[in-house]
Amino acid sequence: MTLSIHSPLLRRVAVVALVFGGLTACQKNDASAQVAGKLNDAAQAAGQKLDQAASYVGQQVDATKDTAQQNLESASAPSITIDPAALASTAQANLQGAASATNAQLGKAAALTGQGLETAGRKLQEWSAQSSASSASVSASSSASSDSSDAQKQMDK
Repeated sequence: MTLSIHSPLLRRVAVVALVFGGLTACQKNDASAQVAGKLNDAAQAAGQKLDQAASYVGQQVDATKDTAQQNLESASAPSITIDPAALASTAQANLQGAASATNAQLGKAAALTGQGLETAGRKLQEWSAQSSASSASVSASSSASSDSSDAQKQMDK
């Protein structure tokens, strides 16, 4: 059960880390810094959700442990019989509930991260389009001025 929880988590964390690394390397102006900031915010939100999920799982484990401890202490009384199957069933149900809640939190964190990445992608595309348009207008402007200076030289001859 541990591997089914951690494998998607590790993949999600690795994807976020790769995206952050790529965006950090590309920070050349305010637009990309804003995108990186939004991604950082999304990553922090995802981290908080993961922390909440881990805290919830820890609480569930502690509660199960406390329940088991109480059951063991009360089992020392001769009038009480311990049903190992019931204890195992309760523990399994508690762990499944914790795993389900963790999975839901991870899904929410992944959705938030995905939304942040989608927004960042759109902003980068807009920035790229604006940069391309700006470069094209500067190129056209310099080409036109060199043509007019060539025409002036021809007239001077």
